[in-house]
Amino acid sequence: MAEPEFRATGVGIGRRLRSLTHAGQVRISDGRLELLTSYGTEIDSAPLRAVRAAKPWFAPQDKALAEVNGTRYLLTMGEHDPVPGEAGPPTVRTFLEAVRRAAGGRRG
Repeated sequence: MAEPEFRATGVGIGRRLRSLTHAGQVRISDGRLELLTSYGTEIDSAPLRAVRAAKPWFAPQDKALAEVNGTRYLLTMGEHDPVPGEAGPPTVRTFLEAVRRAAGGRRG
């Protein structure tokens, strides 16, 4: 398996009003977005062409929406990018740029 193009740990992942994990993982690798629990169990995954990610206008700066396989997830990221080499959630802007970059590189 190739090195992930994007990886974030310590991400809060929720669906509607239900929290699925407070310290989950988000990974973009081989053209797929994966949402994982803190133990590495898959919550959901899909090819990037089937994923929509955006910054909701109604939420605080540390929130992002990701629609994966038709299910909307609310992701709570960090307020600041972690120090290079350190684990932790990046900012929403960094996540959205990674999704666009990975999806754009896959399209013709």
